[in-house]
Amino acid sequence: MFVILWQFDIAEGGIAAFEEAYGPTGSWSRLFTRSGAYHGTELLKDAYVPGRYVTIDRWDSEDAFRAFRAEYDADYEALDRSCDAITASENRIGAFNA
Repeated sequence: MFVILWQFDIAEGGIAAFEEAYGPTGSWSRLFTRSGAYHGTELLKDAYVPGRYVTIDRWDSEDAFRAFRAEYDADYEALDRSCDAITASENRIGAFNA
């Protein structure tokens, strides 16, 4: 299993839109489901810092994720740009083999 973690701080007023886009059934997950190697997204809300979230995306392997990116890069980048307005900051925590 290959796992990618991202941390987000959400722009004021953007929480509902963020949760819709980045949640387990949101826009990102719908894009990722084009690959049979995708195993879901978990959305974690910080218990102490308002507007801070972590996403956990699960894939069969790094190669499977890279193959997805190669095939759907234009769609990935378009969705990423469309979500810029709802995030104040984003940081890739890392990518891990489980």
